[in-house]
Amino acid sequence: MEKNSGYSVAQELFAQVGVDTEAALMALDAIPVSMHCWQGDDVAGFEAPEKAGAGNGCVATGNYPGKASNPAELMSDIEQAAAQIPGPLRLNLHASYATDGSPLPERDELTADHFRSWIDWAKAQSFGIDFNPTSFSHPKASDGFTLSHQDAAIRQFWIDHCVACRKIGAAIGEELSSPVVNNIWIPDGYKDTPADRFAPRERLLESLDVILAADVSKKWNIDAVESKLFGIGVESYTVGSSEFYLAYAATRKVALCLDAGHFHPTESVADKISAALLYVPALLLHVSRGVRWDSDHVITLDDPTKAILEECVVSGQMDRIHVGLDFFDASINRIAAWVIGTRNAKKGLLRGLLRPTEKLRQVELAGDYTSRLALMEDVRSLPWGAVWNEYCERCNTPPDHQWLGTVKAYEADVLSQRAC
Repeated sequence: MEKNSGYSVAQELFAQVGVDTEAALMALDAIPVSMHCWQGDDVAGFEAPEKAGAGNGCVATGNYPGKASNPAELMSDIEQAAAQIPGPLRLNLHASYATDGSPLPERDELTADHFRSWIDWAKAQSFGIDFNPTSFSHPKASDGFTLSHQDAAIRQFWIDHCVACRKIGAAIGEELSSPVVNNIWIPDGYKDTPADRFAPRERLLESLDVILAADVSKKWNIDAVESKLFGIGVESYTVGSSEFYLAYAATRKVALCLDAGHFHPTESVADKISAALLYVPALLLHVSRGVRWDSDHVITLDDPTKAILEECVVSGQMDRIHVGLDFFDASINRIAAWVIGTRNAKKGLLRGLLRPTEKLRQVELAGDYTSRLALMEDVRSLPWGAVWNEYCERCNTPPDHQWLGTVKAYEADVLSQRAC
């Protein structure tokens, strides 16, 4: 392939600091990003009306016209977004998006058959699938408790739901020949100061142990657990805290999910990656952008996001890291939100791959911190954007500044025709 002049210059400049841009592009093309279905319909899902809708801390704000209201619309919208995103993708699917079966069963009775349309669609798109139990927006989660509920019957319902989801994940993974990351997040907690912090966590631990004891293929289903700092309605106490899940993942040998919006704004999620990888078998990243709180804004290429994605690559542990997205913004074109966020995730990974890591390690080990700082700063001004645009071109995807028109045309032709 004939290289454009901008890329040729960039290739030469990066080579001067010991970075092989061709190797970086090859590595980037081997890292799939899991794009979440719930951005397209504001976390509504396809269940019966009494069970649908956001809740328990999952709130998409805004009323931009044209959101998807059925599986066909959502699949079409995802395809439109994917066409503007270079490189491999996965679909991150919640259990509340079951499409097949009339009427759909309760959540604890779901099987892979209820996701047949998604499986067939993913095959056609050459996507892998990741999965999530949906432990919110349901009558049995109306008081804000699920796996840690004091009522054993309600607790069992959610245990059975999570077991069903693990089985669904394994079935999907085997059929697609691509392991499914199955992530458990629950909204459990109290709005005000609790009298007993220990008992709910004890019940959560027991529930999780029962869920993971179910005989499910570890080859095709990768279990992950996700903490949260707080949410709407559970501002004072979250059962599944960071400390709880870090200890649980380390002792039960399951993947730990780090959601960028689930920590205090002054914490560095990037710094947690290397520490956690020493104790857990794998990490799942939910790349999000919290503003003031876990508001799940579309990710930009801001400093915290760059730090997270660059650290993934620099750690040298990408075979144990799964990159997914988790944001939902209803105030802008939802397809554009997917495109902006996912392209930024891939840009962050590319920046990590274009970092002269070996040279930086060498000067660091030599105690030459002056050279380390100088090189880190000089690399910031190298033309990584030209390398990104080269990658877009090789993937037959629009480069920067050339994709928005297509999305706007789809909005005019398709989204604007949908009932509000």
